[in-house]
Amino acid sequence: MPSLRIREAAALLGVSDDTVRRWVDAGRLTATRDDAGRMVVDGATLADLVRASGDPTDVGRVVNQSARNRFRGIVTRVVRDTVMAQVELQAGPFRVVSLMSREAADELGLRPGVVAVAAVKATNVVVEITEPPR
Repeated sequence: MPSLRIREAAALLGVSDDTVRRWVDAGRLTATRDDAGRMVVDGATLADLVRASGDPTDVGRVVNQSARNRFRGIVTRVVRDTVMAQVELQAGPFRVVSLMSREAADELGLRPGVVAVAAVKATNVVVEITEPPR
């Protein structure tokens, strides 16, 4: 496993070099010295620390958002593979298909019959004009 300098470890975690050094001093993270005498941390140990720290994306309950297009419907199909999931939602006359990570679909408990909301915000929306049905 690669050894990372303190500066590299800090950049990967989005913290300061001093924070990583404090973690080493507190025993939260183990560091060694490389051949040049610089303090380094093992990449696998750093990954273990991140996993043990919990979900960094847990930022609290969403109380508002910028997406204006919200479609409440029922999940009709979920196709999962090892990495991704395709989720189909029937919202009135509209079929909405979402591709997401399998982890996200599992965490949301998505399966046929679940009522969910598809919040859509797109920078590219195609508007068409059609002929009336015959």
